[in-house]
Amino acid sequence: MEVENAVTLKSTGLGHSTRWLLLALLVLAAGCGEEPRYAPLPPGSVVLAFGDSVTWGTGANRGEDFPSLLAAHSGWEVVNAGVPGDTAAAARERIGGLLQQHNPALVIVELGGNDILRKRADNKVAADLREILQAVQEHGAIPVLVAVPRLSLLRASVGALKDAPLYARLAEEQGILLVADVFSAVLSQESLRADSIHPNREGYRVFADGLAAALREAGLLPQA
Repeated sequence: MEVENAVTLKSTGLGHSTRWLLLALLVLAAGCGEEPRYAPLPPGSVVLAFGDSVTWGTGANRGEDFPSLLAAHSGWEVVNAGVPGDTAAAARERIGGLLQQHNPALVIVELGGNDILRKRADNKVAADLREILQAVQEHGAIPVLVAVPRLSLLRASVGALKDAPLYARLAEEQGILLVADVFSAVLSQESLRADSIHPNREGYRVFADGLAAALREAGLLPQA
């Protein structure tokens, strides 16, 4: 069963809490333990890319960041709300204002890498991300969570970075789409890295391609 997208819900004129309740019921109806499915977002839909320096595009030139590349893939209006150095805790404080300003149909959350580098406890990072995801849902938008790798010089040297486990647990708990293994795969390849934590130009292209494939598989992005 497909989940009706947030654009359709917004067109009804319902309040945020009612839209969120309808969206939650539709997600639950898709079936426990299954990836959520959605109706496609039409061209021109507003999408918020909410994250840190990886969303901003550090390591490449402007226009080579993944939000810009996703906009080219989709025809969506993708707002780059990446802040270099941002943590999940700091981002939690700015999500509300961005939701009110842009009123997005979809929010792509790419956060937690700086928290992991600072060795914050997984449960604290997950708690901050949970608040962000719930704020998105309560606003009536669809959240998508991008898994971030747990960085390891040894694993990076042999091309074997793995997603931090907290992302899969959180996505399952919240019943939302997880973009898994894409970021880890990019940082596992030296040719796709600008440095140990940022993609380069080609890395962002691979990142955007993987993100688009996940969104297409979930039904959000129409088939090419």
